[in-house]
Amino acid sequence: MNRPIRVMSIVCLMLFVALLLGVNYIQFVDADTLNAKNGNRRVIDEQFARERGPILVGDRPIAESVPVDDVWKFQRRYPEGKLYSDITGYFSYTYGRSGLEQSQNSILSGSDNRLFVNRVVDLIGSNQPRGGSVSVTINRKAQRAAAEGLDGLPGDAKGAAVAIDPSTGAILAMTGTPTYNPNVLASHKLSAVTEAWDRLNADEDQPMLNRSTQQTLPPGSTFKIVTAAAAMENLDLTPSSKVKGGSALSAPGFGSYQLVNQGGGNCGGKNITLTQALEVSCNVTFGDLSMKVGQAAMQAQADAFGFGTRPIEQVASNPSQFTGDPDAELDPPQLAQSGIGQFEVSATPLQMAMATGAIANGGALMKPYLVSTVRSPDLKTIETAKPEKIRDAISGGTAAGLSQMMVDVVDNGTGSSAAISGVEVGGKTGTAQSTSDRPPYAWFVSFAPADDPKVAVAVVVESSSTGRDDISGGRLAGPIARSVMEAVIGR
Repeated sequence: MNRPIRVMSIVCLMLFVALLLGVNYIQFVDADTLNAKNGNRRVIDEQFARERGPILVGDRPIAESVPVDDVWKFQRRYPEGKLYSDITGYFSYTYGRSGLEQSQNSILSGSDNRLFVNRVVDLIGSNQPRGGSVSVTINRKAQRAAAEGLDGLPGDAKGAAVAIDPSTGAILAMTGTPTYNPNVLASHKLSAVTEAWDRLNADEDQPMLNRSTQQTLPPGSTFKIVTAAAAMENLDLTPSSKVKGGSALSAPGFGSYQLVNQGGGNCGGKNITLTQALEVSCNVTFGDLSMKVGQAAMQAQADAFGFGTRPIEQVASNPSQFTGDPDAELDPPQLAQSGIGQFEVSATPLQMAMATGAIANGGALMKPYLVSTVRSPDLKTIETAKPEKIRDAISGGTAAGLSQMMVDVVDNGTGSSAAISGVEVGGKTGTAQSTSDRPPYAWFVSFAPADDPKVAVAVVVESSSTGRDDISGGRLAGPIARSVMEAVIGR
């Protein structure tokens, strides 16, 4: 055999080996990734033709597949579409998946490796593979209370509410307004699906945005619980410690700028207790404390509560932030503004519920989760969620003191709208300024019962038809938080 033929033989052999390696890599190593991609038509056709497993609240489906007489055999249906759209997401032939339909797709579609035995049994019996079921942590009464509270706001309101179990991190409610009906995207009438998709994405109110986990907004005075925690941890303050009050804060580096209180008050005097400062939501106090704690320690405290990281992976989420650039040094006015939840501070409702829950839970920050139980098609339990502590965000002593301060806010201060007869409730109001051409954001965070917390809530009202001067966290968001807490604790 002459040399050119030998070279050609070696090249062909190498190409053949590369082809074998590539085919095996695609079929075995990369198969799951390729199958999970949105837009994979072969996989979508196969999945549309099988019975996809349900997503359940208790024993009732919030997403299910029902038989239909068309080429795909099964239709995805959402019995209470708008109420749970932030949780279920959608399952669309044209636009893929979102929410739990995406993150739990392998179980719901029946392709999960843990369902291998079920697939073999179905194959032997000449049956189509079926998907497993996913049960979620949502409290049905709390979810409805949150949705009805948001829907009851005046005008074309925008906002969100989320509730968690402080001791486990289980999400008990998660909803926002405006929202959408995922049934319009799951339809088998593909032209109608395209029209609905275009309409929803063109809507400037962003109804498909999960406002509880994706929308980051300035948290305003609700962030003062983080500033208070940082001051108690770093400056050895207690609820009875004397702090700066008064009607305005000025300091070297402020120039002509002064940080003033909402409504121009003096917070009850020039020297007040930390408890009183939280009760009346004194901007002067918390701006001053933020500067005394310092940027690095303030950043560290925010991070300890979960800022800077995605809070949950089971649905789309965005991280909250203390500053836009942690490496940039804030000047004194910027740091003071940050201490009251303004300047570049931004947070999701879920993040603020997590921080509130950690305070109620003795300082322990729990990882939030939506999926409680995963079962096979024959109802055998495959996986049960186990609560996971992320870290101790604050010490137990700080948590106990701050919890009592938040109870005082509801009993004696700005949070009275969240009071529940016969139950100690902790809370904090927030009214965050935005731009001059739009109204402030109204926030409320709370937990109950204070002696054995079962629920922590965060509510934000982005906008409503309420007059600018009448917007406050206590007036707009507080009653919604109260109704959610009442639903969880059975009042």
